[in-house]
Amino acid sequence: MNTTAKTTTAKTLAWDDFRLIKAIADTRALPAAATVLGLNHSTVFRRLGQIEEALGLKLFERHRSGYVATPAGDEMTTLAERVDEDITAFARRLAGQEIKPAGELRVTTNDTLLVDLLTPVFAAFLGQCPDIRLDILLGNQSLNLSKRDADVAIRATDNPPETLVGRRAARIAWALYGRIADFPEAADIAIESLWAHNWISLGDQFTGLKAVRYLNQHVAPERIVYKVNTVLGLAEAVEAGIGIGFVPCFIADTRPGLTRLAAPDPGFAADLWLLTHPDLRHSPRVRLFMDFIAGELSRMKPLIEGDKAISPRQG
Repeated sequence: MNTTAKTTTAKTLAWDDFRLIKAIADTRALPAAATVLGLNHSTVFRRLGQIEEALGLKLFERHRSGYVATPAGDEMTTLAERVDEDITAFARRLAGQEIKPAGELRVTTNDTLLVDLLTPVFAAFLGQCPDIRLDILLGNQSLNLSKRDADVAIRATDNPPETLVGRRAARIAWALYGRIADFPEAADIAIESLWAHNWISLGDQFTGLKAVRYLNQHVAPERIVYKVNTVLGLAEAVEAGIGIGFVPCFIADTRPGLTRLAAPDPGFAADLWLLTHPDLRHSPRVRLFMDFIAGELSRMKPLIEGDKAISPRQG
């Protein structure tokens, strides 16, 4: 193919062509790329052939392990990533310049915070801001706020990402709880006297949590009779009489069937953060939401931070 022909075909490339090549490079498989793009497999196969024919170059080698980009495919994928980042950054800047607090706001948090703390707060916010719609995304993994996977993250962490900005709303306290039927005269019990009891813990995937590491270090494995992979299940298991365990105070202190066996351990606490991308912090929607949620969480600090005396019966 001569230089004139190559120049002509290069001008026919569209942004959708770059997106398609990037999707194939990311997934290394046409069916998976088709899912990402919202197309069917045959369409992706046909368009890849058309792009390679127009360029006069192979963009992928077909191996048993999948589609592997050639140098030309790598270059096209890199350019697509750069353009995608530029478009996303432009969209963030526009969102940060909006005039009226209206439209959709995507908020990511985890199921525990949503169910036991945030849902009434979100309801109150929507009651005051009827022009804003909330899209709540649940998960413990960090979403990419740079790519607008979410606008605001509400997370329990002592190490928020340096790429985000926000405020610390409270410090989440954890304490040791048992079923009140099993400990009717609960007081500040020496924890050493409880090692022989049945214990409840989060699963091994939560070894980053201080309370889980503490149990693994001090409680015999055979005494940890129940593990669960969500904090939501901890209080349920204690209340069901399966065993005793460390639970966030904002969950356990609202349950009449549970009683504290010891004061909150400051070493188990974690910060509760409201986070957003720097480009979005001046967006009226984001600013209004974060100010409102911070105010509500500040009002709820005694509950979140476990600020109550140990008593025989807690409700």
